[in-house]
Amino acid sequence: MSNRSDDNEAGHRIGLAVNRHRVRVIHGGITIADTLAAVTLSETGYPDVAYFPRADVNMARLERSSRISHCPYKGDAAYFHLRTEEGCVEDVAWSYEAPLEIVSGIKDYLAFYASRVDRIDQTS
Repeated sequence: MSNRSDDNEAGHRIGLAVNRHRVRVIHGGITIADTLAAVTLSETGYPDVAYFPRADVNMARLERSSRISHCPYKGDAAYFHLRTEEGCVEDVAWSYEAPLEIVSGIKDYLAFYASRVDRIDQTS
């Protein structure tokens, strides 16, 4: 998979690529997501973000948030809270459930805020 928009508004670029590494999200000593099938989204002005297939995410620990946002390049994002033994981590993950065509490869995938979980590890 390689999907790249070469020239959106004012040189804005966005693209997707298959991530060939093992990627995990760990919080409170618990693995929340673990995949060999991540997709990396690259976007002008932002760090690269790993998106996880829902099948590789512990969805039982996530609870849909009331928060939504809109990106002119990706579409509408839904957010999720993480339930832990110590409480709730608000809006820890997001998903574009009906993404725009240029990023259709992230449909049914989730991404996590690195600042809201203990670790996002990428290994070979």
